[in-house]
Amino acid sequence: MAKLVVLSAGMTGRTHELNVDKTTIGRVEDNTFQISEPSVSSHHCELLLRGADVVVRDLQSTNGTFINGEKVSESVLKPGQILRLGQIEMRLEDGTPASPPATPAKKQTEMTMAMQRGVSLNELEQGPRAGGFDPTSKGFSKKSDKVNKIFVILGIAFGLIILCLLLYVYITVKK
Repeated sequence: MAKLVVLSAGMTGRTHELNVDKTTIGRVEDNTFQISEPSVSSHHCELLLRGADVVVRDLQSTNGTFINGEKVSESVLKPGQILRLGQIEMRLEDGTPASPPATPAKKQTEMTMAMQRGVSLNELEQGPRAGGFDPTSKGFSKKSDKVNKIFVILGIAFGLIILCLLLYVYITVKK
């Protein structure tokens, strides 16, 4: 019988047998398989048994449903593939029945936490984003060193004055 095995830290080894035609997965208690994690939506996705196939259908989740890193709205999940819901990863296994799933600790489950999205390669190639970018700015151009120039000039002048005083003292002492 097919089962989901959770791979994510803190839930590693937790399993859920797919023994009914429709299994709902989400953060709240009315799901068939509850995952109390803020990045998982309250009703994240459902798994449908269609013959030998396990079909995953996203339920308009906040952070998306992914199979082997590819976002899906509905797709067949094959044994060995990784299903990711928010930050939780699990693998579909086809094997012997597992023990009943552990009861998760009670956590606050009212709101979904949206994960920050990274930058895609296409966005990097397109250059800076609109809004907040000033095309007239020089970015990392060298800034003016007026204060440093004043200190250097004063240092040289002070050094010359000291040199002149030493020379004067040397000449007067030698006489």
